[in-house]
Amino acid sequence: MSDIISRMEPIQSPIIPIVGELIQKNPGTISLGQGVVSYPPPQEAIEILPKFLAEPTNNLYKAVEGIPPLLAAITFKLQNFNKIEITDKNCIVVTAGSNMAFNNAVLAITTVGDEIILNTPYYFNHEMAIKMAGCHPVLVATDENYQLRPEAISQAITEKTRAIVTISPNNPTGVVYSKESLFHINQICRERGIYHISDEAYEYFTYDGVKHTSPGSFADSSEYTISIYSLSKAYGFASWRIGYMVIPKKLLVSVRKIQDTILICPPVVSQYAALGALQSDPEYINQNIAAISQVRELVLESLKNIGDFCTIAPTAGAFYFFLRIHTNMDTFELVTKLIQEHQVAVIPGTTFGMEDGCYLRVAYGALQQETAKEGIERLIKGLKRIFGDMET
Repeated sequence: MSDIISRMEPIQSPIIPIVGELIQKNPGTISLGQGVVSYPPPQEAIEILPKFLAEPTNNLYKAVEGIPPLLAAITFKLQNFNKIEITDKNCIVVTAGSNMAFNNAVLAITTVGDEIILNTPYYFNHEMAIKMAGCHPVLVATDENYQLRPEAISQAITEKTRAIVTISPNNPTGVVYSKESLFHINQICRERGIYHISDEAYEYFTYDGVKHTSPGSFADSSEYTISIYSLSKAYGFASWRIGYMVIPKKLLVSVRKIQDTILICPPVVSQYAALGALQSDPEYINQNIAAISQVRELVLESLKNIGDFCTIAPTAGAFYFFLRIHTNMDTFELVTKLIQEHQVAVIPGTTFGMEDGCYLRVAYGALQQETAKEGIERLIKGLKRIFGDMET
């Protein structure tokens, strides 16, 4: 039995727990690593919970795709914010976070050996999910500003390609794809008979007047577009594990099979909380995004101090900056030195598929202004010290 190799052997280990262990061994470290927000869910999410407790049957399994009141609230949100209409050609499935929605999508549209196109840098859990399904991620590099290259994507399509994945606003880079660029990808999918999987977990996090575009809003796109959403970011819902997906109706039978096997139904108590969150005052999101925007400006201004040995691409979304460090140093070695010697944590770019240089993802959504300022100052001092030592 000892010589049996599990299908999990070639899957990369999730980086967040690995960096988390380093942080625990170095008390006082400020984390610019994990992509979460600092603020709690809206009060409406808490106030609705007595309704869940008051219904005796809520301790039983509910519908695989979600409870009707939450589905109705999501339908309203999709229509008003995303401009996506729910018709007889598409439908909503509530999931335990958007990672589960992505897994559902991959399993529903592929067989072993199929290919899915990811744009690099990719979100590491996407790459992991594709490989776990026995499929192959086909990597297409973005341009120097991490924007999509539609022609390169089109050229990467083969007879085994089942989908193209886009993430906008993007994790890990923070870029926002233009409406024109997303439309181009969506049309490629229509013409080639494949799916466009659009991950929109950071849909509310845009800055400087930039607007978010949902590919599912394009005319006649519902039969080949899979849209994925999360409450984890905008509503401070990370541990509640609620997301949802909008899928072509023809995939519902398959997605029901997957979700019933893995989950049975999304946690009903969390669905009630999500219903409350979606019914909260819009100012809840507006004020929290405004606060993160202020932190973003502070971080961006501070990062100008390391321009001599670092390239920072322009960004307008999410709560990340993706830095290219002008060094040949091993990226994880750099991350380890920053934690151990300078008490600041970032995420190595290798986990996002960037093997051709030294990249770091800097996350600022989880920090208040003063903590973010201190964390960035430590990062800047650390990088200057490390590369100053290397030059002498």
